[in-house]
Amino acid sequence: MFDMMGMMGKMKEVQAKLKEAQENLQHITVSAEAGAGLVKATVNGQRKLLKIEIDESLLNVNDREMVNDLVVAAVNNAMLTAAERAQEEMKKHTSGLLPNIPGLDLGSFGL
Repeated sequence: MFDMMGMMGKMKEVQAKLKEAQENLQHITVSAEAGAGLVKATVNGQRKLLKIEIDESLLNVNDREMVNDLVVAAVNNAMLTAAERAQEEMKKHTSGLLPNIPGLDLGSFGL
């Protein structure tokens, strides 16, 4: 028989764990580089851009498109890595709470 009260309690536990994990994401920082380290982007687990570091040698470059491309590449790489780390963090916090549903994307919960 379906235990509605048990399911409601489990959902509250899942919500609390997801909230805790979401709060922890702001403390995870991830950096990625482009152009052999000429541009470095740092984001947190919530995919908030924290810092861009551009090597001084690029400040006098006339090819702005190349510099823009390097910045975009570094940011995109950092965002991708942060998303992967966030997914790992969410799985760690919800391990044993959520059923193993193939294709379940915790990002669909806004996380």
